[in-house]
Amino acid sequence: MGKKLFRGGVHPHDEKERTASLPVVDAGLPERLFLPVSQHIGAPAKPIVTKGDKVLGGQVVAEAAGFVSVPIHASTSGTVRSVAPYAHPLGAEQLAIEIEVDGEDTFVEAEGPMEPIADPFNHDPNEIKTRILAAGIVGMGGATFPTHVKLSPPPEIGIDTIILNGVECEPFLTADHRLMLDRPDDIINGLKVILAIFGLDSGFIGIEKNKPDPIALMQDKAASLGGVEVKPLEVRYPQGAEKQLIHAISGRDVPSAALPMAVGTVVQNVATAVAIWEAVTQGKPLTSRICTVTGDGVKEPKNLLIRTGTPIGYLIEQCGGLTDDIAKVIMGGPMMGLSQYTLDVPSTKGTSGLLCLPASQVRTEPQKSCISCGRCVSSCPMGLSPTTIYNFIDADRVAEADEWDTLDCIECASCSYVCPAGIPLVQYIRYAKGRVLARRRQLGT
Repeated sequence: MGKKLFRGGVHPHDEKERTASLPVVDAGLPERLFLPVSQHIGAPAKPIVTKGDKVLGGQVVAEAAGFVSVPIHASTSGTVRSVAPYAHPLGAEQLAIEIEVDGEDTFVEAEGPMEPIADPFNHDPNEIKTRILAAGIVGMGGATFPTHVKLSPPPEIGIDTIILNGVECEPFLTADHRLMLDRPDDIINGLKVILAIFGLDSGFIGIEKNKPDPIALMQDKAASLGGVEVKPLEVRYPQGAEKQLIHAISGRDVPSAALPMAVGTVVQNVATAVAIWEAVTQGKPLTSRICTVTGDGVKEPKNLLIRTGTPIGYLIEQCGGLTDDIAKVIMGGPMMGLSQYTLDVPSTKGTSGLLCLPASQVRTEPQKSCISCGRCVSSCPMGLSPTTIYNFIDADRVAEADEWDTLDCIECASCSYVCPAGIPLVQYIRYAKGRVLARRRQLGT
């Protein structure tokens, strides 16, 4: 079952040796937290607290504002100091809830919709999904799609394959690597909760072969707990992208413009599985996660356990601070991460890493003209022609860009990585996708 490889892709050095062997360290509490109400794909959450309110950890401070939305919880106790626009990892300021931390770290009692479920493997699936929503769980591999939505396909769609993503193909990042070493039982039990929702007996965990220690441990745990097959996968970026992972494990190809459910498959990240397990068995909402702070631009790379809403400057301080030659701080990894314009931006539910790069590792050469080498085409895992899309959008020919399947781009940046002319192709395509969607809305299509 499965082909293990996909078309295209690239082979950047994984750069994981800095932190792969480092245990997770608790980052502690900053003086203030800033909780963006938009930490997920879909409608931003709606604040239900105001300035001066006292809050406890785990308390809902912003409620879901639609089906494709999740609540936001306070990640520690303190006092609300403002509900106002604030720096956001995506660039422009967005509404955030500022909490002055009291240092007590007092959490609410798990009761009502969050009361622990004694036997989650034999519980009403709809109640489990309601709990996942109440806990504010989203995909923690970076996409941050609301998990309860992903676990609620239309009734006419049959799901027969569940895959946990432990690939972590983005260079430098080791948050999932450490999670698999530290909490293998919780990962597998979280997967088994997902399987129970769909009435299935077995599922898969995909891990790249450059992580032999978690592969061995997860295989050993899977053998004892049953119902799980661990699939070692060839090392090729972006092996962890949903469609590529599905192809590698099941041999199924998700059609253009379709979701994994179209081929009977649901994919979740290993960290999401742990969040599910904690929510159903402990009544714990999603308020913390592991984040790798790494790169030659930070003095002491670490894997940190962080609270949602922690300013990234504080996290960098816990790693000894930045080097004198720092040039760029990226939220995420070098391929799909976003450069940050200030260290005041807060971490979110999807913050799996901070990459700090010195000037010597940042490209400064000016963009050159395309030489028609075709490397971007051969590296694209989606079979697109990145330079064609680039040329169309650069000429403001949005309709033609749409015709060349711009929306199928998964923004893996393989094209930018191999481009000898230094053209930031993925940035152009991201822009093109926005223009295509705007044109479709205008045309009502």
